[in-house]
Amino acid sequence: MNFYQNLSDSLEETLRTEFSGSYILEDTAIRRDMSHDKASLWRSCYLRDVEKIMHSPYYNRYTDKTQVFAFYKNDDITRRAFHVQLVSRIARNIGRILGLNLDLIEAIALGHDIGHTPFGHAGESFLNELSLEYSGRFFHHNVHSVRVLDGIFRHNISLQTLDGILCHNGEIEQKEYRTECLDNFPDFDRKVERCYTEQGAVKKLTPSTKEGCVVKICDLIAYLGKDRQDALKTDTLPSEELFSETPLGKHNAVIINNLCVNIIEKSYGKDHISIDEEYFSALAKIKEENYRLIYGSKRVKEIEAHLRPMFREVYEKLRSDLLENRVSSPVFHHHLDFVEEHGKYYRQNNYREKTTPDQTVIDYIASMTDDYFIELYEYLFPHKKSPLTYTPYFNEKG
Repeated sequence: MNFYQNLSDSLEETLRTEFSGSYILEDTAIRRDMSHDKASLWRSCYLRDVEKIMHSPYYNRYTDKTQVFAFYKNDDITRRAFHVQLVSRIARNIGRILGLNLDLIEAIALGHDIGHTPFGHAGESFLNELSLEYSGRFFHHNVHSVRVLDGIFRHNISLQTLDGILCHNGEIEQKEYRTECLDNFPDFDRKVERCYTEQGAVKKLTPSTKEGCVVKICDLIAYLGKDRQDALKTDTLPSEELFSETPLGKHNAVIINNLCVNIIEKSYGKDHISIDEEYFSALAKIKEENYRLIYGSKRVKEIEAHLRPMFREVYEKLRSDLLENRVSSPVFHHHLDFVEEHGKYYRQNNYREKTTPDQTVIDYIASMTDDYFIELYEYLFPHKKSPLTYTPYFNEKG
């Protein structure tokens, strides 16, 4: 029985006439299974990717994953869920004027961090160290986002969306963002594999679409000023006066506006995305200040120093549980059972049998939220107490 209701023939014909020439009718997506997920009038090819990503089992976990500031009970600090929305919004604003596919932009933006670890880039760094030590393979959140959407759960996401997610690395600013040709999955799979095995390969990734280029720069735009706002909210920085004045400004809204306008002016009608020299220099200065004043701050570094050994303890305990087949361990019922239960909806077969113990532990830890990781640590080591405490909603100031 077909459970999906289609539009009536008469209405479909009317709409096809009305939308003739629109990208809504175009189906340029390349998928592993081309017999499924074809574009329709009310669900364009990349809108299907958007909805697949939003309904992915791990999407909701964005809500409790740190962007920068962990261990704060403060509902106004940016979490990864809001970050991906900001990237999507900013990128679509630029993409609309440049005549790009807004559904593809949204799909890349909403999926770009779905493989991110708890505790932001610190968690990513710790998991990379453990992955290299135990499996000899690098861990990068952008590569793992592809694994989540194309390996752990086989969503049949388009090549264009997956490549944009893979290449989004917002830690590397560029004056120009150009595309490289990519039109098949075998080449894409080799591109992904190099990121696991070759030192520095992840820093050389180039998107295959202009939409991917726009998301890549907008990932940077979305967090630079927002992290400054959050640093002030958490008292990580005492005053905004520490930030230098630049041609881009020094406040979030001004930085976003000025970069968007400049990118549109420099990129309109061109085959690449670019920023002018003055604004690029200002962008690099703002990023350098953020690293020095925020990401390298005493509070952030103290948290990271406590988290690093905790990651190792959790990793080694879960690895031991798998190797010893301790089926009461959370890695079995919270991860393996979870993946298999949800994977059946995405043509997933034999995750348990096909995945090594180390990759299983990596997948599990990367999927965790901040709060889950801390509770898991205390569950696995009941005689230990996490050395980290949350800054409460109410303090001596009331």
